[in-house]
Amino acid sequence: MVKLSIKEKVIKMKKRLIFTTEEMKELNIKTLKSRGVEVNDMAEIAYRQQSKYSSNVTMDLCIRSVERVLSFRDVFHQVQFAAEVDRLAEEKAFKFPMQDILHDDLGLFGIDETLGLDLSGFYGVIGITNFGDIDVNKTGIIAKLNEEGKKEGVCHTFLDDIVGAIAAAASTRVAQVLNEELALENPDYSKTDIYDFIEEK
Repeated sequence: MVKLSIKEKVIKMKKRLIFTTEEMKELNIKTLKSRGVEVNDMAEIAYRQQSKYSSNVTMDLCIRSVERVLSFRDVFHQVQFAAEVDRLAEEKAFKFPMQDILHDDLGLFGIDETLGLDLSGFYGVIGITNFGDIDVNKTGIIAKLNEEGKKEGVCHTFLDDIVGAIAAAASTRVAQVLNEELALENPDYSKTDIYDFIEEK
């Protein structure tokens, strides 16, 4: 058995690849906040989108939905990746031509939208449709991020799409929660369990 030096043990202890859902949520919130985005900003977009269809939408439900989305492992990786790419572009860490493409948010680049589509797609086609609406209409914080991203030394190429996708996913979750509550109000509907389908022996 190979013995590690104290320095090697410290390095090994600091290296972490796996986090709990609560840790991922908190790290995502911290990362987004460092880039100028709060949970309430995304919840506000979800609220605006869903309140057009239902009077039962509350900001509390939208906030809880955003936090739920931020706790997913894939979303954790996407948020951390997106924030890091934008930060490195601001520091001019990429080589030509990617540095200019990323910094200036070239309209034909598309990988940022692909990431957004993937994230919002966790909630199916409706999630993707909601993302398209947010992306095209630049709702709420998205408009601010888009404008700030045009300034020299500021890169929001991935951030605006990731934030929009989180809001879209949260918006779709809100609709699902409300529909579940609506279904339970109808006496003709009831929650089912997988074991309900197993025939008794």
